[in-house]
Amino acid sequence: MRSLSDTLQRLQRFRTAPIRSTGSNRLKKLQNQTVNPGDLLGWYRVPGSADASRPIPLVVVLHGCTQTAAGYDAGSGWSKLADEFGFAVLFPEQTRQNNSNLCFNWFSDGDIRRDGGEVRSVREMIGVMISDHSIDPTRVFITGLSAGGAMANAMLAAYPEVFAGGAIIAGLPYGVASSIPQAFDRMRGHGLPSCEQLQEQLRSGSSHAGPWPTISVWHGTADKTVDELNARAIIDQWKATHEVGNQPGRSGVVDGQEHHVWTNKAGADAIELYRIGGMGHGTPIDTSSGYGSQAPYMLDVGISSTEHIARNWGLTPSFERRANPEAAGERLTGAKSDRKITNNVQDVIESALRSAGLLK
Repeated sequence: MRSLSDTLQRLQRFRTAPIRSTGSNRLKKLQNQTVNPGDLLGWYRVPGSADASRPIPLVVVLHGCTQTAAGYDAGSGWSKLADEFGFAVLFPEQTRQNNSNLCFNWFSDGDIRRDGGEVRSVREMIGVMISDHSIDPTRVFITGLSAGGAMANAMLAAYPEVFAGGAIIAGLPYGVASSIPQAFDRMRGHGLPSCEQLQEQLRSGSSHAGPWPTISVWHGTADKTVDELNARAIIDQWKATHEVGNQPGRSGVVDGQEHHVWTNKAGADAIELYRIGGMGHGTPIDTSSGYGSQAPYMLDVGISSTEHIARNWGLTPSFERRANPEAAGERLTGAKSDRKITNNVQDVIESALRSAGLLK
């Protein structure tokens, strides 16, 4: 049973993955949320310079499996960047009651369909931020890593009218899995739907007819957790709504990494792809930029996804790109877990089977 064996191995890796320490939490607990069908927590930060008479942008950030809101913020540097450039950040957070590995449930149909489950909870959090903190509703953006990236894509599909743009890091297309075994298959790149089926899934997310949020896709070429085929599938899913061709309108190198851009009929950038050479599973950061710190799944590869995404959304001014960036492969090191891996194979198998719904 190759598929079951592989699923068990992947579940074990998530089970034994290190949990990022929250450290010093720069975020505040979100209050006044009355509708929360997904039972998520919410954390936010508004810059001290915010002026109620001048609405500010909002970036919604979704952490990956085994991570927390505070941990992902510390690793990515989003709240520090927000303080410096005057925008707000919102960090929805998963709970162990919903998912034992703290993954957003992107593979659960009830959690990714408009007005239900976790996507509804995130949408309500955005509503609270808009009403309580003078947020500009035309400048709301979303990003996420891995399961958070897949859930960010689900938010973009279910509520495209809410977002001006989205950035999906090591994520997956919308609506491609409805169970844990299917989720792991799609993560391997197995059984991904055709381009037409992907686009049909996207259209099923809402009745929206445009305009559409811009899409930024980031993926490591050496990602062994979520296969890079998913990056192309995300682009295939969105290219019809943006009316872009199969091939990018332009390609180049940014901070030593492949960068491809698809432009729409009006000549505007609609979809972009960053392929991070030699990078495994995680968010690309550049600690020398001053934003973020290396941690499990926060990979110092000499390019700051946080900075580039923010600049692409018009949240920060253009910055000087390094002429001779350090080669990604020379700096890429996977942070080792400080958690002991269980030696009880039977416990691991039984736990994995329960997580997959195959054992009561």
